[in-house]
Amino acid sequence: MPGGEIVAVAHRGAWLGNRGILHDGVGDRARVVRLHRGPLWIICALRHKDWRLPQWQPHHFTVLFFHDEAVALAAGHRPCALCRRPAYTAYRDAWIDANGLIDGRVPRAFEMDRRLHAERLVSRTRIKRVHPMPWRSLPDGAFVALADGAALVRGDAVVPWTQQGYAAKIPRPVAGVADVLTPPSTLGVLRAGYVPHIDAAAG
Repeated sequence: MPGGEIVAVAHRGAWLGNRGILHDGVGDRARVVRLHRGPLWIICALRHKDWRLPQWQPHHFTVLFFHDEAVALAAGHRPCALCRRPAYTAYRDAWIDANGLIDGRVPRAFEMDRRLHAERLVSRTRIKRVHPMPWRSLPDGAFVALADGAALVRGDAVVPWTQQGYAAKIPRPVAGVADVLTPPSTLGVLRAGYVPHIDAAAG
């Protein structure tokens, strides 16, 4: 979910997500017992080389799926440096443009992860952090929390997101403050020119 929650739905994912081993049990008896296993939350390609990932198996990370990359970024993930190297490099370069170097050097993946983790969850809880920001400041690809659910910012519109996909767009407010789900560091990445994959149904 854009808020980071893990749910089981029939909607097909375009991207794979990894937060570590989140499940207990095997096969049909497996169940998700934790939200994450650390600050490493990445967005992976559904296919990479000839690898096949086991699902619901002991000692293997729990395979998550995301509708599109904007949803994954809102949840607090970033592109994988292994299976999505060009996207990771583009994200990191935009990160530098938006957030700067660290001690005069290019940030390492774990340093970006640590900052994202502080922005995605209230400390020592499973509660999603929401960041109040002016509507005018939000870039395309950001997700906000509306009264009846999450919605994608898309030009002069916002597009409500549901577990079945995107719904009909509504006008974007021109003033006031939005409750933003996408972490501030990733908002900076989007403003700096990183273009995430967004389902064409969003317009």
